[in-house]
Amino acid sequence: MVPVPAGRCRDPAPRLCRPHRSDELGAPKPANPLSSPEPTHLTEESTVSSPHPFPTLVRTLRLPSLVLFGLAYLTPLIVLGIFGVIAGETGGASASAYLIALLAMLFTANSYGRMAKAFPVAGSAYTYVRRTIDGRVGFLVGWAIMLDYLFLPMVIWLIGGSYLQAQFPGIPMPVWILGFILITSILNIIGIKVADRANLVLMTFQILVIAIFVALSVADVLRGQGATGLVSAAPFLGTDAGFAGVAGGAAIAAYSFLGFDAVTTLTEETIEPRRTVPKAILLVALIGGGIFVLVSYVTQLVHPGGVFANGDAAAAEIALRIGGNVFGAVFLAALVIAQFTSGLAAQAAGSRLLYAMGRDGVLPRRVFGVVSARLHTPVFSVLAIAVVGLIAMFMDVATSTSFINFGAFVAFIMVNLSVVVYWVRERRASERLNPLLYVVAPVIGMLVIAVLLSQLDSHAITLGAIWLGVGVVVLGFVTRGFRRQPPELGVDNVD
Repeated sequence: MVPVPAGRCRDPAPRLCRPHRSDELGAPKPANPLSSPEPTHLTEESTVSSPHPFPTLVRTLRLPSLVLFGLAYLTPLIVLGIFGVIAGETGGASASAYLIALLAMLFTANSYGRMAKAFPVAGSAYTYVRRTIDGRVGFLVGWAIMLDYLFLPMVIWLIGGSYLQAQFPGIPMPVWILGFILITSILNIIGIKVADRANLVLMTFQILVIAIFVALSVADVLRGQGATGLVSAAPFLGTDAGFAGVAGGAAIAAYSFLGFDAVTTLTEETIEPRRTVPKAILLVALIGGGIFVLVSYVTQLVHPGGVFANGDAAAAEIALRIGGNVFGAVFLAALVIAQFTSGLAAQAAGSRLLYAMGRDGVLPRRVFGVVSARLHTPVFSVLAIAVVGLIAMFMDVATSTSFINFGAFVAFIMVNLSVVVYWVRERRASERLNPLLYVVAPVIGMLVIAVLLSQLDSHAITLGAIWLGVGVVVLGFVTRGFRRQPPELGVDNVD
């Protein structure tokens, strides 16, 4: 075999190459025949930084960029976009719903942080379950969260298109959807650093609008009730809230948190991921949750209870009331920009999951497991998310969002379980880990998420179960009747 110089690609299409295992390159086998080719702990160098003749993801992101990415994925302004729905479900106790959802997410965020520290590679819940429990179970978890990573960008673009069509009814919905898809795909193909800079600009505007909304809400309360009106238990207790209503509202509110875990998909593009990613996960959950609780609190002060003329447009009506026509227009623009920002982050995260599964061989490796030699981005995976997004032109918001939370809750439960299994395994290996962080918190997280899962709409549970059933069929085909493990992540064997 002719040696391939470092940095060169032997693929017939020189711009796109996939990582090859060291034995495929004719590299010498380990000298120790007893040494394991699949270490329990991956070093940062073994995943990306090591010299390798084929293009890989590049470490460029630090803690602020990760937190910004996670917040962009969360889309803080979504708390106002679905405020009317949650306030109606909880009888005016929307702040309680978000507080319960925040507590649930913090326990799960701890588990994501533990796993990100142990396994600093792309793939998120899919990778963690594979490494701790079983490859076949990991595949099904990965299949479940594909509901989020594949369809969430589509939902985001659909909602953004709906806002714009409502404002400009003369322009067909598909035009707006295609515009969202085209712009976000170009930015994500150009590179994560470009998308990172775009996120910074767009998130700054989004946070500014939220701050103005809160300030105008406070001013409205002061004019009507005085300073004493700012301190009230009503946003937490509601007018006729019951446990079932608040729990159901919390299950809906959890949709706002989808994305706090998405930063784990950028592990291989993060500097010092073992320290940076766990911090980013907790910060995203805390900051995002804090914004959700605060905004829902002040908005509920302006409009107590959960009865609205139009629940879907409740926040827009409140914006007009507290800020007039000018702020109403700015608020609408902010909602559209928020959807664009969230779509940018969601597409980036989804493409990294497809890249990890393609590199695994679970998806076609030559299509999904490739990185552009020039741009260092998974181009085909980004385009795949864009193609799925085209379905938005033929769907409505209610149908497209009906089963998003199902996949997320399944993934959250399994990541919490993975931490417990990891603790048991490492304890047998005489590794001392904090039982509060590795056992107590994950168990609480599992129980709380299970309660939220039970509160989902029956249609969401049915559609999610069907999706998992399809995943079982695909798994049976890949593993030849479940007789063997799915392919291991190629990153384990990259020199």
